[in-house]
Amino acid sequence: METQNLTPFDAVVLMSFGGPEKNEDVLPFLQNVTAGRGIPDDRLVEVGEHYYGFGGKSPINDQNRRLLDALRREFERRGITTPVLWGNRNWDPYLTDTVRDFAKRTGGSRFLAIDTSAYSCYSSCRQYREDFANTRNVLAQEGLAVSFEKVRQYYNHPGFAYAELDCVHRGLTNLIQKVGPLDPQKHRLLYVTHSIPLSMQQASERQTAGYREQHLQLIKWIDQELGEKQPLSAELVFCSRSGSPETPWLEPDINDRLEELAAAGTEGVVVVPLGFVSDHMEVKYDLDTEAAQTAKDLGLVYVRAATVGVDPVFVSGLVDAALERSAQYRGEPVDAPAVTPEGPLSPGSGSCSTTCCLGRQQKPTTPSWDSLADID
Repeated sequence: METQNLTPFDAVVLMSFGGPEKNEDVLPFLQNVTAGRGIPDDRLVEVGEHYYGFGGKSPINDQNRRLLDALRREFERRGITTPVLWGNRNWDPYLTDTVRDFAKRTGGSRFLAIDTSAYSCYSSCRQYREDFANTRNVLAQEGLAVSFEKVRQYYNHPGFAYAELDCVHRGLTNLIQKVGPLDPQKHRLLYVTHSIPLSMQQASERQTAGYREQHLQLIKWIDQELGEKQPLSAELVFCSRSGSPETPWLEPDINDRLEELAAAGTEGVVVVPLGFVSDHMEVKYDLDTEAAQTAKDLGLVYVRAATVGVDPVFVSGLVDAALERSAQYRGEPVDAPAVTPEGPLSPGSGSCSTTCCLGRQQKPTTPSWDSLADID
């Protein structure tokens, strides 16, 4: 097999949120997550109750270890010798430590990041780019010059999309096994993603279709691909809202929507965690625990579809995205496929400006790709 090329990058970094491994980790982890917001520790202990319910261990770390292994195996299968590393924002292994160690051991300085968020908004894209800028600046003070690029947001990449399509199909099959033939009057398909503040949603629309619209585009594509296999009404709902109740967030919450559907005569639902790439805490607690209990209390048949996890189609798509970004960086023509109307080369779908998806404060960031870094 011909070796595929990730030049000029010295390493690929799997970048994720991070999570605690035991009860003693929960409070310091949440302090990291909320740093600078002035939230008292007693409130953080309350927020951490769902972690304590799982022994203080978030499933995200083990899932990232599996994804890391899967990426390395796919690299090896394709003859790609570039190392694949792992760094987190909020818990060990921290991005800065991972990059520092690699740079000191090998002299490598150029890093290509694959993050574990598929869609465009501050929390799922720009904040990672701020992390890259912070690591770059910290290491510069230590005499280490490093740089970062990242793959595009991959919600519409065929690898992610077809893996999601399979998850939905299997979820519908599981509901059929429980209730028999699907009835549009009795059954519903609910796609779920992490809610975000309306201000963050609006910021995501600056150069992209926006966080919510990207989900809706993918949902439309999945329904079209399934055709007659998907006779149910489908809609997007949200989970994991936090913060002040006075601050408007994207709605409806999945639990509220389940109550409305049950009152209207719905008898069963398939819940698809479209906004999540693996079964981390928002899925295990918000969907598998809280929403599942709401459905049980309402007498609803509840089927939770799988996340893409380490589906070979998804993993292969991530490697394709890394190769795509490397070729773009080298100035080579690229066939960058997308399944939705917002293509991969439109602003924000891979080519974010330094003002895209701004948060509460404008922090230093890295452009998503140099040639289009100043688009406004």
